[in-house]
Amino acid sequence: MGKNGPIPKPSFRNERALVGKDCLCHAGVDEAGRGPWAGPVVAAAVIFEAGRAPKGVADSKLLSATERERLYDAIRKDAIVGVGIVEVEDIDSLNILQATFRAMQQAVAGLSVAPSTVIVDGNLCPPLPCRGVPIVDGDQLCPSIAAASIIAKVTRDRMMASLAQSFPGYRWENNKGYGTRQHADAIVRLGVTPHHRRSFAPIKLVIDGRANELAHYRVKTVSI
Repeated sequence: MGKNGPIPKPSFRNERALVGKDCLCHAGVDEAGRGPWAGPVVAAAVIFEAGRAPKGVADSKLLSATERERLYDAIRKDAIVGVGIVEVEDIDSLNILQATFRAMQQAVAGLSVAPSTVIVDGNLCPPLPCRGVPIVDGDQLCPSIAAASIIAKVTRDRMMASLAQSFPGYRWENNKGYGTRQHADAIVRLGVTPHHRRSFAPIKLVIDGRANELAHYRVKTVSI
Protein backbone atom coordinates (compact mmCIF):
# COMPACT_ATOMS: atom_id res chain seq x y z
CA MET A 1 0.00 0.00 0.00
CA GLY A 2 1.18 3.52 -0.75
CA LYS A 3 0.60 6.57 1.42
CA ASN A 4 -2.72 7.28 -0.29
CA GLY A 5 -3.88 3.77 -1.14
CA PRO A 6 -2.76 0.93 -3.40
CA ILE A 7 0.37 1.56 -5.46
CA PRO A 8 -0.39 1.52 -9.22
CA LYS A 9 1.10 -1.57 -10.85
CA PRO A 10 2.82 -0.96 -14.18
CA SER A 11 2.15 -3.73 -16.68
CA PHE A 12 3.97 -5.07 -19.71
CA ARG A 13 0.61 -5.16 -21.47
CA ASN A 14 0.51 -1.35 -21.23
CA GLU A 15 4.13 -1.15 -22.21
CA ARG A 16 3.80 -3.34 -25.32
CA ALA A 17 0.74 -1.41 -26.45
CA LEU A 18 2.58 1.90 -26.11
CA VAL A 19 5.81 0.72 -27.70
CA GLY A 20 4.21 -1.18 -30.58
CA LYS A 21 3.97 -4.90 -31.28
CA ASP A 22 6.74 -4.83 -33.91
CA CYS A 23 9.37 -3.45 -31.52
CA LEU A 24 11.98 -6.12 -30.78
CA CYS A 25 13.99 -4.31 -28.10
CA HIS A 26 13.04 -1.26 -26.09
CA ALA A 27 14.36 0.60 -23.05
CA GLY A 28 12.53 2.58 -20.40
CA VAL A 29 14.10 5.86 -19.29
CA ASP A 30 13.47 8.15 -16.33
CA GLU A 31 15.36 10.71 -14.27
CA ALA A 32 15.80 11.87 -10.70
CA GLY A 33 16.82 15.29 -9.48
CA ARG A 34 15.34 17.92 -11.78
CA GLY A 35 13.98 20.03 -8.92
CA PRO A 36 16.65 20.08 -6.19
CA TRP A 37 18.74 23.14 -5.38
CA ALA A 38 21.90 21.05 -5.10
CA GLY A 39 23.50 17.98 -6.63
CA PRO A 40 23.47 16.28 -10.02
CA VAL A 41 20.62 15.15 -12.21
CA VAL A 42 20.65 11.39 -12.82
CA ALA A 43 18.91 9.33 -15.49
CA ALA A 44 18.64 5.58 -15.97
CA ALA A 45 17.73 3.33 -18.88
CA VAL A 46 16.45 -0.21 -18.33
CA ILE A 47 15.83 -3.13 -20.68
CA PHE A 48 14.01 -6.24 -19.49
CA GLU A 49 14.96 -8.69 -22.23
CA ALA A 50 12.85 -11.50 -20.78
CA GLY A 51 9.78 -9.31 -20.49
CA ARG A 52 9.61 -9.78 -16.74
CA ALA A 53 10.30 -7.31 -13.91
CA PRO A 54 11.02 -8.01 -10.24
CA LYS A 55 7.89 -8.15 -8.11
CA GLY A 56 6.97 -4.76 -6.68
CA VAL A 57 8.48 -2.56 -9.37
CA ALA A 58 6.56 0.73 -9.38
CA ASP A 59 7.04 4.48 -9.63
CA SER A 60 9.94 5.22 -7.26
CA LYS A 61 8.08 8.16 -5.70
CA LEU A 62 5.45 5.76 -4.37
CA LEU A 63 7.91 3.37 -2.72
CA SER A 64 9.71 3.52 0.60
CA ALA A 65 13.48 3.90 0.69
CA THR A 66 13.77 0.27 1.85
CA GLU A 67 11.64 -0.95 -1.06
CA ARG A 68 13.66 1.10 -3.53
CA GLU A 69 16.95 -0.33 -2.25
CA ARG A 70 15.65 -3.90 -2.51
CA LEU A 71 14.33 -3.35 -6.01
CA TYR A 72 17.50 -1.57 -7.10
CA ASP A 73 19.50 -4.75 -6.47
CA ALA A 74 16.86 -6.96 -8.12
CA ILE A 75 16.69 -4.76 -11.23
CA ARG A 76 20.47 -4.67 -11.51
CA LYS A 77 20.44 -8.48 -11.40
CA ASP A 78 17.61 -9.08 -13.89
CA ALA A 79 17.93 -6.23 -16.40
CA ILE A 80 20.32 -4.38 -18.68
CA VAL A 81 20.94 -0.98 -17.08
CA GLY A 82 22.58 2.26 -18.17
CA VAL A 83 23.05 5.35 -15.99
CA GLY A 84 23.77 8.96 -16.93
CA ILE A 85 24.93 11.67 -14.50
CA VAL A 86 25.19 15.39 -15.23
CA GLU A 87 26.84 17.53 -12.59
CA VAL A 88 26.00 21.01 -11.35
CA GLU A 89 28.38 22.87 -13.67
CA ASP A 90 26.59 21.50 -16.73
CA ILE A 91 23.16 22.06 -15.20
CA ASP A 92 24.06 25.73 -14.75
CA SER A 93 25.52 26.12 -18.24
CA LEU A 94 22.89 24.14 -20.18
CA ASN A 95 19.69 24.66 -18.07
CA ILE A 96 17.99 21.82 -16.23
CA LEU A 97 15.94 20.51 -19.17
CA GLN A 98 18.93 20.17 -21.47
CA ALA A 99 21.01 18.71 -18.63
CA THR A 100 18.28 16.13 -18.05
CA PHE A 101 18.25 15.27 -21.74
CA ARG A 102 22.03 14.82 -21.65
CA ALA A 103 21.76 12.46 -18.68
CA MET A 104 19.12 10.44 -20.54
CA GLN A 105 21.31 10.26 -23.64
CA GLN A 106 24.22 9.06 -21.50
CA ALA A 107 22.01 6.42 -19.88
CA VAL A 108 20.88 5.03 -23.25
CA ALA A 109 24.46 5.10 -24.57
CA GLY A 110 25.53 3.13 -21.48
CA LEU A 111 23.32 0.15 -22.29
CA SER A 112 25.21 -2.94 -23.43
CA VAL A 113 22.40 -3.65 -25.93
CA ALA A 114 21.23 -0.92 -28.31
CA PRO A 115 17.43 -0.57 -28.16
CA SER A 116 15.34 0.06 -31.26
CA THR A 117 12.91 2.19 -29.22
CA VAL A 118 13.24 4.21 -26.03
CA ILE A 119 10.19 5.10 -23.93
CA VAL A 120 10.65 8.15 -21.71
CA ASP A 121 8.61 9.29 -18.74
CA GLY A 122 7.03 12.67 -19.49
CA ASN A 123 5.91 14.59 -22.55
CA LEU A 124 9.31 15.21 -24.15
CA CYS A 125 12.14 13.03 -25.48
CA PRO A 126 15.79 13.98 -25.89
CA PRO A 127 17.41 13.53 -29.29
CA LEU A 128 18.33 9.84 -29.54
CA PRO A 129 19.93 7.54 -32.13
CA CYS A 130 16.71 5.50 -32.21
CA ARG A 131 12.96 6.01 -32.01
CA GLY A 132 11.86 7.83 -28.86
CA VAL A 133 8.36 7.75 -27.38
CA PRO A 134 7.40 10.14 -24.53
CA ILE A 135 4.78 8.71 -22.17
CA VAL A 136 3.05 10.89 -19.58
CA ASP A 137 2.87 9.02 -16.26
CA GLY A 138 5.06 6.36 -17.84
CA ASP A 139 6.54 5.44 -14.46
CA GLN A 140 3.05 4.34 -13.37
CA LEU A 141 2.20 2.55 -16.62
CA CYS A 142 5.37 0.84 -17.82
CA PRO A 143 7.62 -1.51 -15.79
CA SER A 144 10.74 -0.52 -17.74
CA ILE A 145 10.22 3.17 -16.97
CA ALA A 146 9.29 2.43 -13.34
CA ALA A 147 12.49 0.40 -12.98
CA ALA A 148 14.49 3.25 -14.49
CA SER A 149 12.93 5.64 -11.97
CA ILE A 150 14.12 3.37 -9.14
CA ILE A 151 17.67 3.07 -10.48
CA ALA A 152 17.93 6.82 -11.02
CA LYS A 153 16.47 7.69 -7.62
CA VAL A 154 18.62 5.27 -5.60
CA THR A 155 21.76 6.25 -7.51
CA ARG A 156 21.18 9.93 -6.85
CA ASP A 157 20.15 9.45 -3.21
CA ARG A 158 23.38 7.56 -2.57
CA MET A 159 25.38 10.35 -4.20
CA MET A 160 23.70 12.98 -2.03
CA ALA A 161 24.29 10.93 1.12
CA SER A 162 27.96 10.75 0.21
CA LEU A 163 28.14 14.52 -0.42
CA ALA A 164 26.45 15.09 2.94
CA GLN A 165 29.49 13.65 4.69
CA SER A 166 31.60 16.52 3.32
CA PHE A 167 28.87 19.14 3.85
CA PRO A 168 27.05 17.92 6.99
CA GLY A 169 25.23 21.13 7.83
CA TYR A 170 22.90 20.90 4.84
CA ARG A 171 21.48 17.45 5.77
CA TRP A 172 21.50 16.25 2.17
CA GLU A 173 21.22 12.68 3.42
CA ASN A 174 17.64 13.63 4.37
CA ASN A 175 16.52 16.33 1.93
CA LYS A 176 18.59 15.07 -1.06
CA GLY A 177 19.31 18.68 -2.04
CA TYR A 178 15.65 19.65 -2.42
CA GLY A 179 14.45 23.02 -1.15
CA THR A 180 13.23 22.09 2.29
CA ARG A 181 13.02 24.69 5.05
CA GLN A 182 15.92 22.92 6.77
CA HIS A 183 18.02 23.23 3.62
CA ALA A 184 17.08 26.88 3.13
CA ASP A 185 18.03 27.71 6.72
CA ALA A 186 21.39 25.96 6.27
CA ILE A 187 22.15 27.98 3.12
CA VAL A 188 21.41 31.23 4.95
CA ARG A 189 23.60 30.14 7.84
CA LEU A 190 26.47 28.44 6.00
CA GLY A 191 26.37 29.85 2.49
CA VAL A 192 26.44 28.30 -0.97
CA THR A 193 28.58 25.22 -1.72
CA PRO A 194 30.16 24.12 -5.02
CA HIS A 195 27.31 21.62 -5.32
CA HIS A 196 24.51 24.20 -5.32
CA ARG A 197 22.88 25.09 -8.63
CA ARG A 198 23.73 28.73 -9.12
CA SER A 199 21.27 29.10 -11.99
CA PHE A 200 18.33 28.29 -9.68
CA ALA A 201 16.46 31.30 -8.31
CA PRO A 202 16.81 30.56 -4.55
CA ILE A 203 20.57 30.12 -4.87
CA LYS A 204 20.84 33.30 -6.93
CA LEU A 205 19.25 35.21 -4.05
CA VAL A 206 22.04 34.16 -1.70
CA ILE A 207 24.79 34.85 -4.25
CA ASP A 208 23.31 38.31 -4.85
CA GLY A 209 23.43 39.08 -1.14
CA ARG A 210 19.69 38.69 -0.62
CA ALA A 211 19.81 35.63 1.64
CA ASN A 212 17.22 37.23 3.92
CA GLU A 213 14.64 36.78 1.14
CA LEU A 214 15.20 33.03 1.08
CA ALA A 215 13.27 32.76 4.34
CA HIS A 216 10.15 33.85 2.43
CA TYR A 217 10.79 31.63 -0.57
CA ARG A 218 8.32 28.81 -1.10
CA VAL A 219 10.05 25.61 -0.04
CA LYS A 220 9.11 22.00 0.44
CA THR A 221 7.96 21.14 3.93
CA VAL A 222 8.91 17.47 3.87
CA SER A 223 12.03 15.52 3.04
CA ILE A 224 12.15 13.67 -0.27
